[in-house]
Parts: sequence; C-alpha cells; structure tokens
Amino acid sequence: MAQNSRIEWTECTWNPVTGCSKISTGCQHCYAERMALRLQAMGQPNYRNGFHVTIHQHMLDLPLRWRSPKKIFVNSMGDIFHQLVPYDFVAESFGIMTKAAQHQFQLLTKRSLRLWQLASDLPWPKNIWVGVTVETADYLERIDHLRQTGAAVKFVSFEPLLGPIPDINLEGINWVIAGGESGPGARPIEVDWVRNIREQCVEQNVPFFFKQWGGVNKKKNGRSLDGRTWNAMPQQALALR
Repeated sequence: MAQNSRIEWTECTWNPVTGCSKISTGCQHCYAERMALRLQAMGQPNYRNGFHVTIHQHMLDLPLRWRSPKKIFVNSMGDIFHQLVPYDFVAESFGIMTKAAQHQFQLLTKRSLRLWQLASDLPWPKNIWVGVTVETADYLERIDHLRQTGAAVKFVSFEPLLGPIPDINLEGINWVIAGGESGPGARPIEVDWVRNIREQCVEQNVPFFFKQWGGVNKKKNGRSLDGRTWNAMPQQALALR
C-alpha cells in the first residue's frame, strides 16, 4: 500500500514492511497499529497479518515506477530496522532507494542500535535520510547511534514529545522535528518543552520543524508555536530538489 501522506514533513509513504512491536513509552498509543488493525478488518491484503511484522516483496520496486521526484516516508506502518526484518531485505530496500535517485527517502526508527549495527554495510547516497525517535530524555542515546551512520541527512523526531528534554547534543544532526501525541488517549504536551527544543536548535544552528500540538483533535489544536509555524528543512534537501 502506498499513498499520499497527510504528514506535514513528507509527501507520500512506501511500506515494503508493515507491522511492529512496542519497545518504548512512545509506542503506547501507536497510530500505525490502530490503522493496521482497521485495514485488516477491511480485508486489505497487505494487512492480513494485522500488526505482526510482515515483509512485502511485491512492494519493493514501487518507487522505481514513480518518475516525478517525491519525498517518501519509508515504512510509516512499520520499522525497517525491526529485528524480524532480515538483513537481506533491508539491503534490498536500500538498493531500490539508491536506484530511485530522483526521490528523497525518509527513514525513521526507534531501533537505533540495529541501525548503528547495520550502517557500515549499507549504501548512503544523498537521497536517503535517516532519523530516530526520541520521546523522552531516557532515549537520548539513540541520537548517539544515529550520529555514527553515514547518512547525508540525519534527523531526530521528538514525537510524541512526552517530557522535557534538556541538554541535547545535536552535533552532526541536520534536522529536528517535534510534535505532540495525537489520537485516542493522547498524552499532554507542554509548550515549554517545545520552546526549549526550539531554542536548543537555534543555539546549535539546526533547522526546526514543529509538526503538531496533537491531542484527540489535532486539527483543532493546530501547529502554531508562539504565533507562527516552524517549517525549516535541512539545506541538503534544497540541493536535491
């Protein structure tokens, strides 16, 4: 399944892997799990296994068929660095992304240790971006793992932001995204948490993108911070368009 995306920092999604498992506090109200179970109930073939990790070999070459350049969020419905995804399939996916050089591919993972372990065996052309999710200060080590990869664009997603995160070392990081949790049971976000991350980005000269306040009604709550929207993208992105 591939589709246009409502995620503010990308354009479409590509899911050669679907399904995941919870590994940290940010996973508690996983939107992808809710959606996967809904699609399973609707009879969507790619979600016949619900939210169990599933490899979709038939989806691999899809980006090669898209001629016009796109920003593509890879595995919005799973995690390519999940331990149940074989290395050979990870390598195949990177091979497709390397061939489809007209696109920008955005990978996001909470499994930074496996990312770090595989990074030296994977190709890192300029069109493959990689990021890690850091929902609280307990997971800052994920940024250290990310820093050691060969990706031209390394980014951090502080979403869902579930607590204050002071003293962030953003050396070698090209982009920061922040946002609140959304959907049923969404946990609250505080404006000072977001402001503090924004100020750390300004001090360390890292582009800052504020995605949303979240909540049960994320559209109503919007994404304005201190009277403006924050849509900064890494400079490397401009050179690739």
